[in-house]
Amino acid sequence: MKIIVCIKQVPATNKVEIDPENGTLKRMNIDSKTNGYDLYALETALCLREAAGGTVTAISMGPPQAEEALREAYMMGADDCALLCDREFAGADVLATSYTLSQGIRLLGGFDLILCGKQTTDGDTAQVGPALAEHLGIPHVSWARSLALTEKGLKVTHDLSVNTQLTVLSLPCLVTVDSGHCVPRLPSYLLMKETEGRPVRVLAHPDMPDTSPGSYGLDGSPTAVQRTFPPEVVRTRQMLEGDSATALYDILAKQKFIAGGG
Repeated sequence: MKIIVCIKQVPATNKVEIDPENGTLKRMNIDSKTNGYDLYALETALCLREAAGGTVTAISMGPPQAEEALREAYMMGADDCALLCDREFAGADVLATSYTLSQGIRLLGGFDLILCGKQTTDGDTAQVGPALAEHLGIPHVSWARSLALTEKGLKVTHDLSVNTQLTVLSLPCLVTVDSGHCVPRLPSYLLMKETEGRPVRVLAHPDMPDTSPGSYGLDGSPTAVQRTFPPEVVRTRQMLEGDSATALYDILAKQKFIAGGG
């Protein structure tokens, strides 16, 4: 079974500058980490490989520093990694990002399953996974809580707005994975030593099956950002005297954070 996992490197801080010209985040020279939901997708892929055999390939789109996230995927057990990296890809919205990933995946060859985190912590759109599936013309399910291979295909338990649904998908397909159903394994020191010389395949715009510049980056992004600004941070402090536990309980109850209160 050939599984592809889409991962993204996201800012590890909320102190990120915004480019005033195009409204995008300035990602260079900031602390970054692997998107948390993508770690659940990677763990799910590794568990499926352990149960059914096959390979796990991690793919990411981003600047050269995004290779760090792929190196972490190697240390967790991924077999191969690929980075889509080119200035032509910069500033992409959901449509251009998903299209770029689809082109990179086509270039990698066949697949049985694509797994994504349900969303990223920087964009929070939860749209890249479904858009990627549409570009590839394959069935997809979002917000999965559990996955299991059966003779009929992939059985997925996933959340809807008010209930949980069981869906069986034929392969190949794409699933976006929620948190809570597994615990991502820690990167392994032994795997770090074993894979430190293993290459990360870097794919640029000229490598893509479709090399038309209008499909990528800012040129391929129909989203128009009217205004982007950092959120205002407001911190207040209140001193409690006497029976502080009771006073804190009453404050939280009045603000409807907990039930009860006097």
